[in-house]
Amino acid sequence: MKMTKKHFLIILALVVAGFVVGIYLQDLQHQKSTEAAWQANRDNLARFNRIRNHTFEMNDTNWEFIRDSIEQELDSFMILRFRKEMDSLNEVRK
Repeated sequence: MKMTKKHFLIILALVVAGFVVGIYLQDLQHQKSTEAAWQANRDNLARFNRIRNHTFEMNDTNWEFIRDSIEQELDSFMILRFRKEMDSLNEVRK
């Protein structure tokens, strides 16, 4: 098949159309990811503000309760982490 001007223009049009579609789809994905990032930032900021407001309200009695709660959660976290490590080691040994 001989490459004529008509064939060249058709191939060029297909390549340009492919790039246009690709750029459009990439822009759609970028918009979705940007929107998700902004939503996550808003959620994190709202959570941070709630924590900050709670710390402003703390007094000696609240602090004792919170400290005990934090210690219990850390203990639970350490136990779960230990179990995960043991499961991992047992899998390696098998």
